[in-house]
Amino acid sequence: MAELTSWSIELEVLRPSLKDNSGDFDRLIKALKKQTNIARVEGDIFLLKELPTILRKNDFSIKASIFRDRCGYFLTGLRGQRQSNFLGVAVDLGTTRYVISILDLEQKKILCEGNYPNPQVKIGPDILMRIHYAETPSGREELKKLIIDDLNKNLKELCSLYNLNLDDIVNIAIAGNTAMTHLFLGIVPNWIIREPYIPPINTLDLFSARDLGIEVSKSAKVFFFPNIGSYLGGDLISGLLECEIHKKEEISIFVDVGTNAEVILGNKHWLVACAGAAGPALEGGVSKIGKQAGPGVIDRVKYDPEKNRFLYTTIENLPPVGICGSGMIDLAAELFRHGFLDIRGKFVPDRAPDLFTTKDDTICLILVKRDHSGTKQDLLISQPEIDSLIRSKAAMYTIIETIAETVGITLNDISNFFIGGTFGSFINPESAITIGMLPDLPKQRFIPLGNTSLKGAIKLLFEPKCFEEICELEKKITYLELNVNQEFMNRFNGAKFLPHTDLTKFPSVKVNETLIPKGDQNA
Repeated sequence: MAELTSWSIELEVLRPSLKDNSGDFDRLIKALKKQTNIARVEGDIFLLKELPTILRKNDFSIKASIFRDRCGYFLTGLRGQRQSNFLGVAVDLGTTRYVISILDLEQKKILCEGNYPNPQVKIGPDILMRIHYAETPSGREELKKLIIDDLNKNLKELCSLYNLNLDDIVNIAIAGNTAMTHLFLGIVPNWIIREPYIPPINTLDLFSARDLGIEVSKSAKVFFFPNIGSYLGGDLISGLLECEIHKKEEISIFVDVGTNAEVILGNKHWLVACAGAAGPALEGGVSKIGKQAGPGVIDRVKYDPEKNRFLYTTIENLPPVGICGSGMIDLAAELFRHGFLDIRGKFVPDRAPDLFTTKDDTICLILVKRDHSGTKQDLLISQPEIDSLIRSKAAMYTIIETIAETVGITLNDISNFFIGGTFGSFINPESAITIGMLPDLPKQRFIPLGNTSLKGAIKLLFEPKCFEEICELEKKITYLELNVNQEFMNRFNGAKFLPHTDLTKFPSVKVNETLIPKGDQNA
């Protein structure tokens, strides 16, 4: 019996005769079972209406698209073998932005992709504001409508641009964090943020795209990656499919930085996960000039001591308009290395007065002067913005340290350090180690993976066997709730220094003694 290697299957259905009066749908199921060992598939009224005509028009040589959940298999499309290919859609459902990838399910290739701002941002830039807004039925409906209407608009535009047909889209896979999944579906999310932090549902069965208001094929189905906890969502499960730490003998860690920092540690024998609020500053979201990675955004920073100025690169080499998380981490590391930040993360403007200014009674670093800025204004970083970065880096390191110590290993026991998200694509591990955000491990252990949430969703649509993998991962992961972990808070306070109060944790980082304020006993 052939293994199911595609959600699209070519079938030769037995023709009816006077000796065999089985119904058309029964014949289809027999053909499916003969080829794949799938004994039962559910079909909706729209496909059942079309089935007799499709079979006879194509001389009983057809292809069917299917999808599945815990309950079984569902028919999502029917057509002649020579007709257009079935399409799938993978969605990375992010808090700030979301990404759509349209796929050819039969040739297993990506046809086009789009990256869009999440329209729910106008209700609230962060998850907490949206959850509070969703406490009323009208609020939930508005948030749901915003994202689904925008998804429909962008799917339509992509299909038009690449000469694709919306009616060919039969399978959709969506990976998002726990709150985003609930808001997309219009499910009450209130208790996600209230102790004991329980979401309404973790494992969702297939939904009809039509019932959700997604304007694709009438029989299309939508799969949502399951959540593990209130702050550990389907985007992380999707990312695991990509990094595959659950298949490795050695201990690995996977960190996905978005709105939260989500972490999974383990190997083929065990997996432990946790999440915490470390994301916004690391995405560049705490600075007035902070931006997500995009054209003209600074992603690398170096300080030139001879010319007393900052050297930087921008995405697409355009004039700088802002700075993303990786650029902020580089900047903080350079400021610390060259003595412009002390171990508390406080500016030391006396070391280079020309690099600093005061705005609204606040000390600011002049990163880019207006003559070179794409905004025609000075690009400034203030002390409060550096403070926010320090808190975020401290949270990130503490999450990693806490999860490692919980399972009784040292950070040096981690063989592979996978980093997901756009943040992971740009980050310089050396800079992150210098400020104490990532553990002091050999650089070759850090492996950036890009948008693992999207890649995992694509993988599911290309490889049906991934469904069983997802089910196993869901059962295998132990979730550690940090919201009630006092040890986490104790460690967090110690990590709010550069690189840390305990310098033995960062042996490769050279700390200038002049950066330690007199009488400071914490370093």
